[in-house]
Amino acid sequence: MTARTALPTVLVTGGAGFIGAALSRRLADRAGRWIALDNLHPQVHPGGERPLALHPGVELVVGDVTQRSTWESVLDEVRPDIVIHLAAETGTAQSLDEASRHAEVNVTGTTRMLDAFSRAGFVPARILLSSSRAVYGEGRWQRADGAVFSPGQRSHAQLEAGDWDFDGARPLASAADATPPAPTSVYGATKLAQENILTAWARAKGAEPVVLRLQNVYGPGQSLINSYTGIVSLFSQLAEAGRSIPVYEDGAITRDFVLIDDVVSAFEAAVFAPSAVVDGATFDIGSGTPTTVLELASAIAAYHGAPGPHITGQFRDGDVRSASCDISATVVRLGWRPQHTLVSGIAMLQEWMAGQSDRIR
Repeated sequence: MTARTALPTVLVTGGAGFIGAALSRRLADRAGRWIALDNLHPQVHPGGERPLALHPGVELVVGDVTQRSTWESVLDEVRPDIVIHLAAETGTAQSLDEASRHAEVNVTGTTRMLDAFSRAGFVPARILLSSSRAVYGEGRWQRADGAVFSPGQRSHAQLEAGDWDFDGARPLASAADATPPAPTSVYGATKLAQENILTAWARAKGAEPVVLRLQNVYGPGQSLINSYTGIVSLFSQLAEAGRSIPVYEDGAITRDFVLIDDVVSAFEAAVFAPSAVVDGATFDIGSGTPTTVLELASAIAAYHGAPGPHITGQFRDGDVRSASCDISATVVRLGWRPQHTLVSGIAMLQEWMAGQSDRIR
């Protein structure tokens, strides 16, 4: 971004959510104005009230990104220099049964925002999109002879037969400059559509598009009542209650779990980096370390002294077997590096949870 003589005005869609609130606490003081647009969805905000986690200086606008009237009202009041687009429906499994809802919020919500900018004759200097590792789908795998291939989606019949892996092959970490997107969920497909729509509009209009593909984000501040927000929170509640954690498939599903603090620092780097570093770039944001779900469950159970996890053999249609990322290009280009291990992150989450009353019932 070009140098500014005044602090930037920042608009964050979905700005009252998990990531948005954490960003506000870290960055709102570095903005001239920080506006959070959020519909306070009851799945995340059951009371419909302003979250206490939001920085007190944040201007909260309650509205729906899919509604033209919301955008007209927002742009009557503000012309943001920077837009951080977080608003999205995020449930991978949920998206298979609520495809219209995911497409409406993730795809139509993005186009409504861009159309509103066009009607207002206004182009933000930089637009950051919170995308997802789900755009990669199963990513790339490598056979014993070194051949690399894209296996595609595991079928329902394959999963039902307990045929979890792709024979004779191992998964490779995904990287934006090497792994072709191939989503295996409706959610992943909508996030890829977001990337393409936003980049095309920004390129045509002269804005700087920046895409951050996030791995599995967890940590203090995460919703403890929304069963679609991630397994780290769910597993933690089960172990906290002294229950054995159920683990799907054979326990060897692999994910990259990245602490919210590290995600916030990545956004911070992307907001304030020079144009030459971020304009048109796609960054992989994760810990860079793959972890099996069984390893995760075992670590959480050990923290609480709960019974060990148990393998159920259950599965979710559309789930990928392995998802992790290579962060080396992000580290070099963005000057960012995660600072927390999974063990320290789990401890931080449990300590925060101990002071919270909300739980999945």
